[in-house]
Amino acid sequence: MRARYWTAALAVMGGISAAVGLPATAMKELVPPEMTAAAARTPEAPALPVTKAAAPALMPLRQGPKPTLQQPALLFAATIGDAPLPAVDPPRASWSREIASGETLDAVLAEAGIAAADRAEAALALGAEYDLRRLRPGHTISVVSAPDGAPRTISLDVDDGVRIEALFGARVETRVTTPDPEILSLAGEARITSSLFAALDDAGMPARFAVDLAQLLGGAVDFRRDLDGDETLRLMWREARVEGELVGQPELAFAALDLGDALYEIAWPEDGTGRATIYLDGEVERVFAQPVDGARLSSVFGRRVHPVFGNVRMHTGVDFAAAQGTPVRATAPGRVTFIGWRGGYGRVVEISHGTDTMTRYAHLSAVPDGLSEGQRVAAGDVIGSVGATGTATGPNLHYEVLVEGRPTDPLSDERLAEAAERDEQDGGALERLAEARAALVDALAIAAPDISHGRL
Repeated sequence: MRARYWTAALAVMGGISAAVGLPATAMKELVPPEMTAAAARTPEAPALPVTKAAAPALMPLRQGPKPTLQQPALLFAATIGDAPLPAVDPPRASWSREIASGETLDAVLAEAGIAAADRAEAALALGAEYDLRRLRPGHTISVVSAPDGAPRTISLDVDDGVRIEALFGARVETRVTTPDPEILSLAGEARITSSLFAALDDAGMPARFAVDLAQLLGGAVDFRRDLDGDETLRLMWREARVEGELVGQPELAFAALDLGDALYEIAWPEDGTGRATIYLDGEVERVFAQPVDGARLSSVFGRRVHPVFGNVRMHTGVDFAAAQGTPVRATAPGRVTFIGWRGGYGRVVEISHGTDTMTRYAHLSAVPDGLSEGQRVAAGDVIGSVGATGTATGPNLHYEVLVEGRPTDPLSDERLAEAAERDEQDGGALERLAEARAALVDALAIAAPDISHGRL
């Protein structure tokens, strides 16, 4: 048996040796042509994969631990190199402070380190939107500068939350930001025990309303003699607020003065004309349009010491102190008879209200382009702007009423009232009174639920 095994083994070994010893021609005949061509082919260099790892099916099977792949690290580096880095703005410096009394824009910007050329550019840009002569304490200048000190933004915060900005870039641009205020309706009640001003102040209502009431009711009520300390005054007014802060001046909407034997009521429209309708015991008494909304009555009709010349002279009208450029409105319907200059009056507009009554508006800074002599105007129409032309110590409106050429007290003359009343007879005056009364009652109920509303 063992002899047979060894014989077989030798035979196999001999066969292998014979195969190895065959000539090349014999090998070519034994190997298929396709395999010979495949063995002679030179493989191409493999392309780098675009995924993190090759597909598992292409990996060689082998025993032992899995091979460690290095290609993902190269792919990660390539991804970082392709992504652009975000731009980082250089830090900017901010500077801000309020303007002090007597300071100019140029002086404040010089303190902020702004170069003279940039200060001039800022003045031109800001001055295009705001009269820099009106700068006053409380206005704020803010500067945002680049690291090299060059200005990027110069801002001016003025009245009523308005901001004017000069933006420095390829060229200087101007931007104006105006806040959108919240309009509140407020109401209150006061007992007049001493003076109208003190009554409003004690009740926490705007004391400036005393001027408006004295102006409108001065011809019918003597606030120094006709009051005995038991009169009731109820007011409703509107306030504009931005982020809780008052913007501008409050505006009266309705007033009711109960004297016991007479009830005077005044209703103002919401159209901004300042035209007020005065009622006595529920009937239209007169209509009055203030020449300047929210102005302070700075000088009344009569003899006074002249503020410029220093001697005692007759003051033939009333003066309303207001900011430069504040609109001036016609106090009654009529026809424009004169536009021009009259000596110490400066720029003047005169309006005829019938055959014997004329109103004069003096010291105006400007007149609307569309206004012309011979044109008809209604009560409340804008006919000019407050100024300081002629003999004036500051911006104000000098307002006169002349009857047959003679000056008369504008706060007591009834002829203008008659002209305005004819214009008011449209049937809506009593409806507006009823609406104003109802609104006042509702506002008082919110402000102080325990207030008795009297005869309203």
